[in-house]
Amino acid sequence: MNSLAKLLEAALFASPRPIPTDELATLDAEASPAALQAALDELREHYDVDGHAVELVDAGGGWQILTRPEYTEAIERAQMAVRPRRLSPAALETLAIVAYRQPIGRAEVEEIRGVDVGSVLKSLQERGLIDVVGRSEALGRPLLYGTTDAFLEQFALRHLEELPRTDELAVALRAREQETLAEVVGADAAS
Repeated sequence: MNSLAKLLEAALFASPRPIPTDELATLDAEASPAALQAALDELREHYDVDGHAVELVDAGGGWQILTRPEYTEAIERAQMAVRPRRLSPAALETLAIVAYRQPIGRAEVEEIRGVDVGSVLKSLQERGLIDVVGRSEALGRPLLYGTTDAFLEQFALRHLEELPRTDELAVALRAREQETLAEVVGADAAS
């Protein structure tokens, strides 16, 4: 591994968050963008080819060294990793609405969900998953919300275009409903 790749590895290992490429470039002012990308590619290949338990991931607007998914469950079971607090179903639903409809105001989210979402929006904002991205031109100029880089990082996305399309979600949800129904019917038949 070349010295630039080693320098990037050290910085990425020490960082608790994804580091954007432009920040990584400040580590070696003489490195060209092509050399920086080549070093990142070398580091990624090193982890992949040599069978390491970690991988270099491009997510949340930057690069990060993460545990491979196949080891996550064992580490969590042993309580060795700091787990982010789980999101409630209401928070997940609200976050999904914001992610797919952004920029979106509180009134529109409440119209879709059918309940007050003020406290949920506040909670998501405190966790850094959403933020105010502007104001609507509507009466009273209400705040508009959108997702943040922390949202991308938490869901391991490079950009919002990686979110499943809504038609893909409908198919996946229908398949899950059919599986659940088959389990219920199978359990009833076994009784």
